Amino acid sequence: MDSNDAEQPSSLRKLFKTANNQRHELEHPAAQSSSATYQDNLRATVGAFQQCQKLTDRLALFSPNETEDDIASGDLQYLLINHYLGELLRQDSITDRTTVLQQAQTAYEHYLKLLDTYDMLSNADSKLYQRYLSSRDNFSLLSTADPTARRNTKITRYKHEQELKLKLRSLAQVPLALQTDNDDDAASREIYLAEIQLCTHTTFHALDLIAQELQILALMPQTSPAPQPEEREIDYRHRNGIPNNNNNRHDGTYSERLDPPIAQLLNTGKAGPILSKDGKPLKPFTLLDSRQRLRNGVFRPDHALPTMTIDEYLAEEKRRGGIVDGGGGQAASGAGPAQEGDDEDDVEKADRETMKKREWDEYVEANPKGSGNTLNRG
Repeated sequence: MDSNDAEQPSSLRKLFKTANNQRHELEHPAAQSSSATYQDNLRATVGAFQQCQKLTDRLALFSPNETEDDIASGDLQYLLINHYLGELLRQDSITDRTTVLQQAQTAYEHYLKLLDTYDMLSNADSKLYQRYLSSRDNFSLLSTADPTARRNTKITRYKHEQELKLKLRSLAQVPLALQTDNDDDAASREIYLAEIQLCTHTTFHALDLIAQELQILALMPQTSPAPQPEEREIDYRHRNGIPNNNNNRHDGTYSERLDPPIAQLLNTGKAGPILSKDGKPLKPFTLLDSRQRLRNGVFRPDHALPTMTIDEYLAEEKRRGGIVDGGGGQAASGAGPAQEGDDEDDVEKADRETMKKREWDEYVEANPKGSGNTLNRG
């Protein structure tokens, strides 16, 4: 092995470590996946893992003629490159969604194919992989329509995922002294294998979601691509009758003005006289009221205003017969308020009424209520 071959694994290890650190930064809870900074970092991380994959292929670290035992412990982590690429590509919110999902699906498929080549898939995962190959577009973890069976499958996969995470956390708690870069380190190898099992579990779940999303996107109406600025300019000039700049740029008729000239507006009917010299209308028009009336109709209170004064209202009611003059029936009989006013000025009559009330009070005091009925008393 020459010096270049000795330096390549070292550069791959550094590049993979850098890309993995960038991936962990993207998984931080405070990271906003929709921000422009996040998307820029995401594309940089995807590019780093793609460089790792190219370097891995150039070094030929994995061969179909080998088995799992032939892979060095330090090289097991490179089996996860395609899995990480799939996870990162699914988070891209700028590129066309269908293209992104197809790229992620391809990366996941390469990851599973590599594991199947080394016979590193369990029996259940191997069956899922064969089912995926037979139906990529309609792949689903829940193959049955029975609600009970679907629920049991979800519960089983969730429990299995929690067991794999617990196993990986327990292996990660091994003292750092045991986690060396030695290819024969059993502790490091066991950690890498546990992580591969967990990533394989999540890969099938991701392929299920990708298939569902691609089916939904296939049902959406196809939107035409946005026109280029040159196309929008040509369309605008065509609709407004402006000569094309490509044909008239050098003949002196080209102009950068967005609004057409007055002469062109007169020719196209957008301006000009409404009536001819003979008084005939040349185009449809609408008669408008005076400017002051329009202004009064705009700048006014939002509530209904009175249309007449109180005096005008009373005069209108009197005209319609709603008001009666002369006091009505009392005026006709002669017993009106004037007669009552005259009685109030009669002092003798008032004295007589007062004496009558006093006599009645004295009688009431002298004859209490019930004093005359003495026959039925016991």
